[in-house]
Amino acid sequence: MLSSAAVKIGLMGCGVVGSGVVKVILENGEHIAQRLGRPIVIKKVLELQPDRVIAAGLEASVVTDNYLELVNDPEIEIVVELMGGIEPARTFVLEALRQGKHVVTANKDLIALHGRELLETAQEKGRDFYFEASVGGGIPIISPLKQSLAANQVQEVMGIVNGTTNYILTKMAREGLPYQEVLQEAQSLGYAEADPTSDVEGYDAARKIAILASIAFGTRITFPDVYVEGITRISPLDLAYGKELGYALKLLAIAKEENGEIDVRVHPAFIPVNHPLASVNDVFNAVFVRGDFVGEVMHYGRGAGQRPTASAVVGDIMEVARNAQTGSSGRISCTCFEQKRVKPISEIMSRYYIRMMLKDRPGVLASIAGVFGNQEVSLASVLQKRTEGDMAELVFVTHQVQEGNLQDALKIIGGLSIVGSINNVVRVEGETD
Repeated sequence: MLSSAAVKIGLMGCGVVGSGVVKVILENGEHIAQRLGRPIVIKKVLELQPDRVIAAGLEASVVTDNYLELVNDPEIEIVVELMGGIEPARTFVLEALRQGKHVVTANKDLIALHGRELLETAQEKGRDFYFEASVGGGIPIISPLKQSLAANQVQEVMGIVNGTTNYILTKMAREGLPYQEVLQEAQSLGYAEADPTSDVEGYDAARKIAILASIAFGTRITFPDVYVEGITRISPLDLAYGKELGYALKLLAIAKEENGEIDVRVHPAFIPVNHPLASVNDVFNAVFVRGDFVGEVMHYGRGAGQRPTASAVVGDIMEVARNAQTGSSGRISCTCFEQKRVKPISEIMSRYYIRMMLKDRPGVLASIAGVFGNQEVSLASVLQKRTEGDMAELVFVTHQVQEGNLQDALKIIGGLSIVGSINNVVRVEGETD
């Protein structure tokens, strides 16, 4: 039965995602009201460009440039923050919580740095703070980690959580095109920003894995804790050689727990072509989770864009409204109960792909293998690919070795006169020796 008492919300920001939220509420309003038991009404929109609000389908009268009109309005139950960035979003959200509002956000930057403060404030006030859309767009992953998978001890979370880089790597692999050319195409199609740094250098993915790791392992992981490498050094040669070896290359966000310590990082990685993540292409995202009882689970879908992200935001609004109606607000709070050590990158164990140019003469390979062996780096295979003058290109794949040992070996090798260049080093995930 429908109630006449609408859920009144205040929207902060009416950009791409904010206008998408307006569209969902207006276009699917009747469906939402049937599911929720009462309609959702957007009472106020904080926006400095009123034309955006009008274009989305709302009246100009709902627009304000003063956030206090939202947080101090007794009729507004839920504040939806979609401005992005750290400030003033952090200040506005904290004030909303302190004034007794529930908050829904899609702001990964804010959560990855200030999640603890925001969740603790929400818990103190007995209010809900939901952020499903901050990771994976329309892919449900935060709620499953907090609820459906909560009985498990999660061992690993590994995902493709940035559509821009996945599109670029997919296109490079399929067509053999160089990075810069594909990046320019991605920008022309709207898949990459004019300044793509956050995506291609891995920072966007790092913020997302910090959020997921905090939930999965019950310890606070922030953006600065995450080791990050981007995709700018990847060559079509690496993709072609990886394919020959039976691998696909992805920008992976990885979080693992081993012996009470956390390994959390973002970097390009080869994975076996039969791994579930290997077939996730173009702008699609996926998050692979391994738990002790559930085994392996993968969540797949569109990880960004107006409509998928707005879908997740409105889903959160509906859940928060249900909680308020049943008197169960504030039941899902901060899950970071422990302080676990984050491993430095030098301590992680992995297999490695290494591509380098060496002098094409007898004894060179033995010299290189000797350096690796002295640093406890065991080689699984060596392939000679092509020659350029008196130089030969070799590809090495190691067994599982410690990162610090590998880096020590590469420093020594890089100083040898027989070495022309170390062209790339890529970690290999998803398989053991």
